[in-house]
Amino acid sequence: MRLLVTRPEPDALALKARLERMGHEASVAPLLTVSYANADPIDLTEVHALIATSRNGLKALKAQGIHRAAVQMPIYVVGDATARDAQALGFQTIIVGGGTVTSLVPEIVATADPQFDVLMHLAGDDLAGQLATELELHGFRVMQPVVYRMLPTMAFTPDVEEQLETGEIDGVLLMSPRTAAVYVDLIAGHGLEKSTKRLNHYCLSRSVAQRLAPLAPVRIELARAPNLNALLDLLE
Repeated sequence: MRLLVTRPEPDALALKARLERMGHEASVAPLLTVSYANADPIDLTEVHALIATSRNGLKALKAQGIHRAAVQMPIYVVGDATARDAQALGFQTIIVGGGTVTSLVPEIVATADPQFDVLMHLAGDDLAGQLATELELHGFRVMQPVVYRMLPTMAFTPDVEEQLETGEIDGVLLMSPRTAAVYVDLIAGHGLEKSTKRLNHYCLSRSVAQRLAPLAPVRIELARAPNLNALLDLLE
């Protein structure tokens, strides 16, 4: 199959290479760009533990030059990929959730003390779930600076537009609700709604698939778990 990879760089090229090793072809069209400009400053003065629900939150520590101080703290991460990045950055105490923001809450409640522990969520500008609110219900104080922003792509490249229009693309990989929403906007902006009817849309979760509602009916396949390996299993 020829698949459209919509992840931000540098993950998009890494995924393209993996797909090619699996025997597929891939076109790269990152629909979001990560920006660390104009981010809130990360002040660790009162913080006892960090929370990263995206690998971009970890990169923000390095972008602000405070990763060496941060790695001395425990960190709660959303899944295995983020855990690997945290380990590579130098964190020693890493508590891993089940792959979703919601799954982190019981891990934090079971291992942190709301009387003493101030938590910092390294948040992006488009939050998935109500992590801080849920933790505050358990008595935690949660800081939530916006340490990175996801900027939407304004148009498909001419090559990708042509591939979609002529049916060269067989499937689209969508890994976040925000990405799916940008995809819908670009499809409408380029007048490619009819082209989507013949595509398979491989979605990381139900919340991603729900963002495709404006294009309905389209073919959707859901990963059995919210991680990249489960998404790629759909291609077998």
